[in-house]
Amino acid sequence: ICIPMPSSVYFYLGTRMKRVLGIDPGYGRVGWGVIEGERNSWKHVAHGCIETSAKDSFVARLNTIYTDLTQLITLYQPQDAGVEELFFAKNAKTAIDVAQARGVILLTLLQAKLPIQEFTPLQVKQALTGYGKAEKQQVQKMVAMTLGCNTLSNQDDALDALAVAITAGVSVHF
Repeated sequence: ICIPMPSSVYFYLGTRMKRVLGIDPGYGRVGWGVIEGERNSWKHVAHGCIETSAKDSFVARLNTIYTDLTQLITLYQPQDAGVEELFFAKNAKTAIDVAQARGVILLTLLQAKLPIQEFTPLQVKQALTGYGKAEKQQVQKMVAMTLGCNTLSNQDDALDALAVAITAGVSVHF
């Protein structure tokens, strides 16, 4: 079982470890994941989902995303962020709503002065499995292996966010 780490700064052999926040955008559910480490050695810190209520107005839902993401940044104090780019082929209305939520997410990260990296789903799959068309289960297995966790929640959005965080982490130059 993976347990959130209480401190925001760690030292390993005299080198400061990097904390990375990964985001899987949405407006009903935003996956988030925080990892910590250096180079190719990463540990799980925390993950979950920001959920908004379908009963609320769309603008209120965007505000919930902003408020909750701001609190997560304050709590976990990441030094870098990765955000998945959108990939939609069917529903234009959903794509537009998710794009608006993604804009709120990017602005929130920017206001927190976090360097932001953006990745397509193909790039995330390629980074974790070496194959850009890997199945979701393969990616999730690699997330667990990379983070040294036997058990991670089965919230797909949160696991996707951890995959984005790992991709951002290995892309960051120390």
